[in-house]
Amino acid sequence: FNRVPEALKKVEGGLGIDFPDDAAAIPVDDGYIVVTTDSYTVNPPFFPGGNIGLLAAAGTINDVLMIGGTPLAALDSIVVEEGFEMEKLELIIGSMVETLRAEGVALIGGDFKVMPRGTLEGIVVNMVGIGHASRLIVDKDLRPGDKIIVSGPIGEHGALILALQQGFGVDESKMTSDARPLTDLMKPLLSKYGEHIHAARDPTRGGLSMLLNDWAKATGTVIVVEEGRVPIREHVKMYAEMLGIDPMSLASEGVAVLGVDPNVADQVLDLLRDLGYMEAAIIGEVRQSDKYGGLVLLRSAVGGFRILDPPRGELVPRIC
Repeated sequence: FNRVPEALKKVEGGLGIDFPDDAAAIPVDDGYIVVTTDSYTVNPPFFPGGNIGLLAAAGTINDVLMIGGTPLAALDSIVVEEGFEMEKLELIIGSMVETLRAEGVALIGGDFKVMPRGTLEGIVVNMVGIGHASRLIVDKDLRPGDKIIVSGPIGEHGALILALQQGFGVDESKMTSDARPLTDLMKPLLSKYGEHIHAARDPTRGGLSMLLNDWAKATGTVIVVEEGRVPIREHVKMYAEMLGIDPMSLASEGVAVLGVDPNVADQVLDLLRDLGYMEAAIIGEVRQSDKYGGLVLLRSAVGGFRILDPPRGELVPRIC
């Protein structure tokens, strides 16, 4: 990045690689054009609750939403290994298109390639999302006093993919991916409380622990999380414990984490529950600290503290 010429780093007044977020933003007369891109490599490509097509569409939509944008259009690029079954490919593309259609997002272009057998395992889907925002939610605007809100139980997708990769039996009545677009949550939230939301992101790779550590380091603050308030379902805890992994490091693909002005935090929580996110919770707050800025502290039920470190390396390969 330091070798990139200064003129190429950022459009004046926009958001780009100078501060990586869920998307980039280019200023226009009535706000911002929001653009995001991501590649999806999840293995297995079919899993309880969805497939790589749904995951790619939902993830792209969510990345536009988390910066305060309204998703408008998408492009896809699909690469498959020679011999990939046409029936599976049709199911994946069908899921992707149906998810975009249901959210009112137009698929405006794409590309398709086949790689020789043995040079690619299965399928890779890349998507570009395009949207519009009247104002941006930029995570570095998180400030002391803000409350941290999660919209629902964390780690569902990561626990499922980890269990499948390890060959564990999965009870599909209890354990499914949480992959889903968050339009029904973010649009009403932005409409009513947009100016009071100072940070927003979905905890994908690295889970909640990576997200909160990114926020703390970017703002030089300390984020204190009440361990007992973090919604985690028992099956996620069980699989994480079996494999020695902190469930807070497991990916979610249908959860929003918000940094919210404390004066409206309770109202935001009420709105989330009115929208059907019944397990939404205020899990912590942001604090100023000149000495310990950049840390995330987890407070146990008995009042003790430990540092919540970010995960190291690739915790679960090909999880999304």
